[in-house]
Amino acid sequence: MNKIVITPKKLKGTVEVPPSKSMAHRAIICAALSDGVSRIEHVDYSQDILATIGAMRELGAKIDTFEDSVIVDGRTTFSNKVRHIDCRESGSTLRFTVPVSLVKGIDASFTGSGKLGKRPLDIYYKIFDEQGIEYSYKKDILDLKIKGRLAPGVFKIPGDVSSQFISGLLFSLPLLDGDSRIEITTDLESKAYVDLTLQMLETFGIEIINEDYKKFTVRGNQKYKACDYYVESDFSSAAFWLVADAIGNDITVKGLNLNSLQADKAVISLLENMGCEIVQRDGGIAAVPKVLCRADIDGSQCPDIIPIMSVCAALAKGHTEITNAERLRIKECDRLEATRKELNGLGGKITEKADGLSIDGVDGFCGGEVADWTDHRITMTAAIASTGASGKVIINEPNSVKKSYPNFWRDFVNLGGEYIEC
Repeated sequence: MNKIVITPKKLKGTVEVPPSKSMAHRAIICAALSDGVSRIEHVDYSQDILATIGAMRELGAKIDTFEDSVIVDGRTTFSNKVRHIDCRESGSTLRFTVPVSLVKGIDASFTGSGKLGKRPLDIYYKIFDEQGIEYSYKKDILDLKIKGRLAPGVFKIPGDVSSQFISGLLFSLPLLDGDSRIEITTDLESKAYVDLTLQMLETFGIEIINEDYKKFTVRGNQKYKACDYYVESDFSSAAFWLVADAIGNDITVKGLNLNSLQADKAVISLLENMGCEIVQRDGGIAAVPKVLCRADIDGSQCPDIIPIMSVCAALAKGHTEITNAERLRIKECDRLEATRKELNGLGGKITEKADGLSIDGVDGFCGGEVADWTDHRITMTAAIASTGASGKVIINEPNSVKKSYPNFWRDFVNLGGEYIEC
């Protein structure tokens, strides 16, 4: 599909969202670093997860894929001496596996597509310089070559760029032949993503000492223990349907762990702050709006749900400020610019700021055409916005949803959505 035309319809029914991409990345990596065989269940083969599976295979792990599970044998990991890792468009795959690939000392190259080459890696380059690891790269294109071996030590990492650098080191440092420490030099954003990493490491037998998110002490010469793991459902994906509820649809979302550590579980408290009641029904949850009202949103801990929360804010009464979301400018696209342009094109009233958005509520969206940002979250945001529109909504490159939610359009139609391909 290159383009679709959505006829606005209210959605109704029950949906089970896909497994958490964040947790599946981590589980597959930990299993591949284990000296044994693990079974990871409830896996959805999004483009990002396929990238991580490919990366760990390239590092030597044996991974067999089945309909919704993978069998990972980590006993041969690091057996390949020269590795080429295609990260596709997955920032997690790239930033997690760069330090992992250096655990035993190798020659490795990393490539990718889309805007991945524009996403910063300076934190790793600084480590390479300090440790004498050879590397070369091309500006704005992901074509990274590295040669060397990561050594234990003290790693000073800023906490306001991406937690993925911290996670990448947390995966790698326990396998080194000495103790290490990660020191966070600024306030740590996206703490929940670090919590997911720490939880997964503990599941696979790795001990990390967390000193109030300011220091992480990592004992060397540890061993990952193989185990079976079930990936819980994804709050990032659920956020689209819960916001759809908030703007007038009637959807029950099943399969969510309400005790999850996922950062995007914040969608529940954000919707409650905007006047929704989160109710449990039919084995799932729904967001039932009373009067949808404005509420200021801090994007520092849950950046991925800011585009879809902007839909909610755009149709709420009053003025909403979204702040601390500057990192959205270095995702698959500049998501602050894309959210402003596309929702304004549908009749929203949004002003872009350096680190966020100022949103004045409107009574409803009109029809319009959404540009090709080739960004899965912008595409799904536009699809949900269409349910609050008075005219048809045209979306370019709808297949971008495959990056995180391959069955999004199937679920959209099953809930009553209607579109035609052009």
